[in-house]
Amino acid sequence: MNKEQIIENTAAYIQQKFEGEGSGHDWWHIYRVWKNAEHLAKEEQVDPFIVSLGALLHDIADHKFHDGDDTVGPQKAAEWLESQGVTEEVIEKVKTIVKEVSYKGAGVETPMSTLEGAVVQDADRLDAIGAIGIARTFAYGGHKGREMYNPNIKPESHDSFESYKKSTGPTINHFYEKLLLLKDRMNTTAAKKMAAERHTYMQAFLEQFYAEWEGKK
Repeated sequence: MNKEQIIENTAAYIQQKFEGEGSGHDWWHIYRVWKNAEHLAKEEQVDPFIVSLGALLHDIADHKFHDGDDTVGPQKAAEWLESQGVTEEVIEKVKTIVKEVSYKGAGVETPMSTLEGAVVQDADRLDAIGAIGIARTFAYGGHKGREMYNPNIKPESHDSFESYKKSTGPTINHFYEKLLLLKDRMNTTAAKKMAAERHTYMQAFLEQFYAEWEGKK
């Protein structure tokens, strides 16, 4: 089976699996990450096949939906790739991307082992900020039954993946616990430029949000 067919099969499989999901981790999120990753890959010396597979499979079994278990994703990714006859070398590289890609807390470093992984991580993080990032954040908060905002509950700076996974704070807190930190955690030059614009948009949104909350606008 050629590489184009494997990518096409993988996209179809993921679309079928995640289409209509309501938490902001749906097929269209994965599609945008895939397309963002393809765009970023053009500026880097990477293997586009691994980038595409890593992007398409990065959320195949997100820890947030598997009781915090971050081993399920790499396992499910490997099982799918094996069914497609992908080489063991490629499978291991994609598994590593799936394992390392997630944000794990404000105080937790999340370096990627490969440049392909760095591209996928940037693409995923770009979809977590800006206008789409705002929409996804509130979709996820509603999905989890969280308050939109509570001025009496302050954001936390999680210093471990375990504490981050246990966070149940209001949605607005997530901006300070993750979204506003991502601009400075991008790996590639192209992603840094895109992130800067999206970061500014989020800052303007929060300014408007707080003004409306106090009845000032």
